Amino acid sequence: MKKYGPVGKAYQVLADALGHFNTDDGYAVASHVALSSLMALFPFLIFVAAFSGFLGLKQVAQSASELIFDVWPKQVAGPVSNEIQAVLTQPRGDLLTFGVVVTLWFSSNGIEAMRAGLNRAYRVRDMRSWYWCRAQSILAVLIGTVVLIVSTFLIVFGPLAWEWVVHLAPVMEQFSYKANIVRYGVTSLLLLIALLAAHLYLPAGQRRLWDVLPGIILTMVLWIVAGAAFGAYLARWANYVSLYAGLAGIMTAIIFMYLTAVIFILGGEFNASLMRVRRLSRRNEQGSPVTDE
Repeated sequence: MKKYGPVGKAYQVLADALGHFNTDDGYAVASHVALSSLMALFPFLIFVAAFSGFLGLKQVAQSASELIFDVWPKQVAGPVSNEIQAVLTQPRGDLLTFGVVVTLWFSSNGIEAMRAGLNRAYRVRDMRSWYWCRAQSILAVLIGTVVLIVSTFLIVFGPLAWEWVVHLAPVMEQFSYKANIVRYGVTSLLLLIALLAAHLYLPAGQRRLWDVLPGIILTMVLWIVAGAAFGAYLARWANYVSLYAGLAGIMTAIIFMYLTAVIFILGGEFNASLMRVRRLSRRNEQGSPVTDE
């Protein structure tokens, strides 16, 4: 096997990742992930609203949706967020009825779509039973709900606690401008934890933290770049209203979700390619016969 320098190895990994993304029908799978995730978003937030109301935290659900859409371009988040806020303002008393089962099932469809995308990206065949995988997806929705509610609760009531701190120690008032930094920091941390859990536990097989971390970092960086670029494109050049009329809002959301899904799958492909190159390098160093996979 030919030895490569750092630049050569980086090119080899990227070329391998992009090549497998194309042969694995990455664009088609990204469409599936994007549409399933968008369809799962409403049921998930409805469940969050119902669960929050059950706990007596009715305002937390609306703040939770705002927390989710903080990382979206405002041109995309605006129309979708408005519709979700309209849904969340409706009273929800069906938490303990059959409705919650249906809501959980549709919410877990987004997790299942991501599982399918990552299985292809990591080039593994999932031999686990479908009911075990579905139970894992539903558990992920439940854990995500609790984590989102707790994090939102801390963000919502954080300013009240901060005012109490400032009242006791007025010198702390000079740090008040950091409130938004904390808000975005919490959002980024939740996103990082969600990506780690997705790459480690959703696809079949076992991977170490260091195996999945490079692709996760690449995903988050590309998401930031893509979000800024897509937001600038919508603000300066795109005129979806003339093309799609009343569907402009949902079309921008679908396109944005598609971009994020492509990047999400590319992160898995990048990890798989990096793991493959490392494995081939170790075999080469040990003098073992090497065959490309």
